[in-house]
Amino acid sequence: MPQPDPQAPVVYAYYDYRKYLRDTYEYRHAQDERFSYRFIQQKIGIDPGFLVKVFNGQKNLSESAVPAFARLLKLDKRQTEYFTYLVLFGRAKSDAAIRNYFEKLLSFTEFGAKRVDADSYEFYKHWYYSAVREIINYYPFAGNYKELAAMTVPAIKPSEAKKAMQLLERLNFVRKGRGGKYELTSQFITTGDEWRSIAVKQFQEQTIELAGTALERVPREERDISTVTVTLSKEGFEKLRDKLKDFRQEALRIAHQETNATGAYHVNFQLIPIGRHYDEGEDL
Repeated sequence: MPQPDPQAPVVYAYYDYRKYLRDTYEYRHAQDERFSYRFIQQKIGIDPGFLVKVFNGQKNLSESAVPAFARLLKLDKRQTEYFTYLVLFGRAKSDAAIRNYFEKLLSFTEFGAKRVDADSYEFYKHWYYSAVREIINYYPFAGNYKELAAMTVPAIKPSEAKKAMQLLERLNFVRKGRGGKYELTSQFITTGDEWRSIAVKQFQEQTIELAGTALERVPREERDISTVTVTLSKEGFEKLRDKLKDFRQEALRIAHQETNATGAYHVNFQLIPIGRHYDEGEDL
């Protein structure tokens, strides 16, 4: 039985089916020039022009074409299942569908990096993971999960606090220091962008919800929530967005300079439209 070529693209290493197909085509074509667009057309009936548009992101591969491609690329049953989810993930439109198929991709652990990606993605799934990480920066935690759980606002369960610490340790965000007390490391998530926008969107949804409930949960003197409604041109919008970006950097600088922190905070910025743009003479 022939051994797999270690240089060939591995389907489990991809979150973008187009990139996988493009890399595989280029690799196979370099090995054998007969593996061409015309060859693929003869084997599975895909028009070469359409295939180029798929590679370039202009067209989507249909789900019905997956089995033919799996046979062409000699994928086994497990690889075909992953490739199917890869295509469905690439075609998904709704947030729920995108998350569903992405989490299915993460469940395949055949490729080593998947474990790191799964833990990094998990970090953004629950707001209290980042909260616990920040709390460790000033709270002397040495294993009392009941106390740690009570430190978050709102309080979480001790089991959730334990789960958070286990994840933070796996990600090397915290470590046990001298005397048994935990401390932060300087490490943070640096994984690529394939999953980041999905995970961060979930995280932002949770922080926005927390901010809304804080109006009832948190005393006025312990929070600052304000709203201003303005009219802007598109140029004014860009200027204001740049100002918010500058202030985010300033907030991080202030936090970095802290030497005696006593609390952990979410700082939310929201610049959202409440009316459609309208130019004089435009038909509505």
